[in-house]
This record gives sequence, C-alpha cells and structure tokens, in this order.
Amino acid sequence: MDKELQKRIEQVQQRIEAACRRCGRNPAEVKLIAVSKTVPVERIRDAAACGLRCFGENYVQEALPKIRSLDPSLEWHFVGHLQRNKVKQVLGSFRLIHSVDRLSLIQEIDRRALRDQPVEVLLQVNLSGETSKSGASPQEIPRLMEAILSSPHLRLRGLMTMPPFFDNPEMARPYFRSLRQLRDRLLPLISPPHSLQELSMGMTGDFHVAIEEGATMIRIGTAIFGPRLR
Repeated sequence: MDKELQKRIEQVQQRIEAACRRCGRNPAEVKLIAVSKTVPVERIRDAAACGLRCFGENYVQEALPKIRSLDPSLEWHFVGHLQRNKVKQVLGSFRLIHSVDRLSLIQEIDRRALRDQPVEVLLQVNLSGETSKSGASPQEIPRLMEAILSSPHLRLRGLMTMPPFFDNPEMARPYFRSLRQLRDRLLPLISPPHSLQELSMGMTGDFHVAIEEGATMIRIGTAIFGPRLR
C-alpha cells in the first residue's frame, strides 16, 4: 500500500469529519469523490486499495480505458464539461453526470439513454457569471429542471457548482450558500422519482467551507493525488 497516498486520504477524511463536527452534521452525509483526471490507473488502483470507492473524471477519452481496467465495483462520476457528441460514450459507464447545463444536452441524453436505465444527473449552476466556467445561470435552472422532469429517461438528483478560485476559502462561502438556497427554493417543484438531495460543491481548497454550507458531494483531486501531471 502507498503510505503517502494513504496519509493524504486520511488527512482529507479527518478534515471532512472536523468540518462536520463544526456544523453538526454526520460525516456519512458527505460523499468523497476522488477526482482522478490525469492520474494513472496504477495510482487509482492504489487509492482504491486505501479504501476509496468513488472517482470523478473530466474527459471521456481518458476515463473509459481506466474504468475498463479497474475493479468493476468502483463508482464513477462524470464531473467535466460534457459535449453532446460524447453522450453515447458516457452513458452506462458513470453513476452520475454532474455537469448538465443546457437544453440540447438534456435532449441528447434523453435520446441516447437506454429505455430501462434512467440516467442520473445534476444541474450545473454558474453562480459567478464567469464566462470561463460552464453551467447555467440561476435564472435558467427552472427551465432546465422542467425539461429534465419531463424527460422519461433522466432522473434529477441535485445541483452542482464551481465558485471562482480564491486564496481565502471563506470567499467561496457565499457561492456555496447560494447554491443551497437555490436548491431550497426549487424543492417544492420536485417529486419522486426526482430529487434535489445532492449538492456537489467544494474542492481541495475550500471543501471544508462547502461542507459547512451543506455539500453532500465534494470533488477532491490535489489533496489526494497531489498536483496534476498536466
């Protein structure tokens, strides 16, 4: 077992537990997604041996060979920008798509989905208005949500966001709080089989703040695997 990797994972888990204690939450409510883009298969295998079971990938072409090479019991999430021409490749390989942000993508997923395998998705919200970031504006979310609710082969599970980068993680708090508040406003519009249970927010530099603001999924790469190779 890779002792340095094990130490990194334990430190992240300890920080999750500390953040949960501060806000009175159960650590079991927070899913750790190890973002493994650019990380080689061998290192992901080592992370799985250290106890991690859920991994996030950004690029379809990079992810699929990894998924085929590793333990089939691992859970995979697609967390990057999804192009319509990659939808067919993504379906069936990922437990959850975090980055649905436009009507054309919703329609393509619904068209490509297998009839007996509903696709679970999150709506990505761009709360900062940064043009460099993907995601729909908060004003667009109700319309996109309505499209998902009327699509027979999609299942809405929650919302995702990426705030601007700040050296001080406290600066990201208003963005995390805004996502939670948006979710709370939308809740009356949701009924099974859909839900808004999940809030995917928080990365290496700010995940403790995201947990304090209600994150149920945190996407951690650097704190686990170290700086990206590219």
